[in-house]
Amino acid sequence: MLRGVRIIEVEGLGPGPFAAMLLADLGADVIVVHRKGGKGLGEQPIIDRGKRSIALDLKDADDIAIFKRLIRRADGLIEGFRPGVMERLGIGPVDCHSLNPALTYGRMTGWGQTGPLAHAAGHDLNYIALSGALWYASEPGQPPLTPPTLVGDIGGGAMYLAVGMLAGVLKARATGQGSVVDAAIYDGSAHMMNLILTMRQMGQFEETRGVSLLDGPHWCRSYRTSDGGFMAVQCLEPKFYAEFLNLLGLAEDTDFAQQNQRALWPVLTDRLTGIFISKTRADWSEIFLGTDACVAPVLNPDEALAHPQNLARNTWVSPGGILQAAPAPRFNGQMPSRPGPSPTRDQHRQEILNEPS
Repeated sequence: MLRGVRIIEVEGLGPGPFAAMLLADLGADVIVVHRKGGKGLGEQPIIDRGKRSIALDLKDADDIAIFKRLIRRADGLIEGFRPGVMERLGIGPVDCHSLNPALTYGRMTGWGQTGPLAHAAGHDLNYIALSGALWYASEPGQPPLTPPTLVGDIGGGAMYLAVGMLAGVLKARATGQGSVVDAAIYDGSAHMMNLILTMRQMGQFEETRGVSLLDGPHWCRSYRTSDGGFMAVQCLEPKFYAEFLNLLGLAEDTDFAQQNQRALWPVLTDRLTGIFISKTRADWSEIFLGTDACVAPVLNPDEALAHPQNLARNTWVSPGGILQAAPAPRFNGQMPSRPGPSPTRDQHRQEILNEPS
C-alpha cells in the first residue's frame, strides 16, 4: 500500500520506531539511521523489521552530510528527541525543509513541542496520567494500572504519529508543501478518551471509578478460573447478556435479570467470582466458544499463537522462532503481508550510499 514512500527514521525508543515499523509493514521503504556503536533495543529487534539500516554519527560532519543526502530524497522523517535536539544538530525542520520542501517531518515526544513540560523527562505512565487516560484503569479504590506502553507509547504515540505522517505525505503530494508533525503521547492519549467522554455526555460514564457502564458491572470484568486462568466477560447488549445467563444456567435468576441495577453489581460480581472459580479456563472456553455471550479466555501471546482464531488468520506468527504479531491492517484483494526481517546495524550502508541522490 505504501510502495514508493520513503521514510528516514532516526533511531530512538518506543513509539517512533514502532510507527516506522507500521509504515514498513505497509510497504514503505524505511531507512533507520542507527547510532554508530550504539546498542539501541538490542540485536535485530522486532520493531526494526522490514527496514534498512545505516549507522551514522549525527555529531560528525561527514555523517551529517550523508544524512542530508537521505533527506533530499525522502518523503518523511521520524525523530524522537526532546525539543531542540535536532535543531542543535543542524537537521531541524527548517534545515531539512531547505533541502526538501515537501518533507513530512515527524516529531515524537511525550509532552509535545510546546508547553511547560516540553523539555521535562517522562515515560508512558506519566503522560497518560496527566492526560486523563489513566483515570479509569483500575477497580474502585485501587491504584490505576494499565498495560505497559499500549495506551501511551503505542496508542497515543506511535499510532498518532503514523496517521500524521500519512496525512503529511498526502498533503505534500497534492501541494508540494511539507509539514511538521508534532505527535505527543500526552495529546494522543487524551484524544483516545473521546469515546468515553461521549459516553459520559450520554450519562453512561461518571467520574467515580467502578460505577459506570464499562468499569462497574459484573458483566464487564475478568474472572479467575480454578486452574489460575482468567475469563474476560463483556456482554453489554441485553441479547448478549441473556445468552451469557443462559449458558451459565442463570436465565431464571431474578437478581441477574436486573442487568443494569447498579446496587446489585457488587453482589453479582461476587456470585460470578464463585461460579467461574468452579471450572478451568479450558472448561469455560469450551462452553462459550463461538457463542454470542461475549466471553473469551485471557491468553498470553504464546497461547494466542495456537488458538483456532489465529490458526485461521495468522495474526500471531513466529518467523525464525521469534514470536511477533503480523502486519495490520489487511486490505481487500491483497494477501496478508508477512513481516520482513530485521536488519543488523549498518547492514545496508553500501546499498544506501550507492543509490542516486
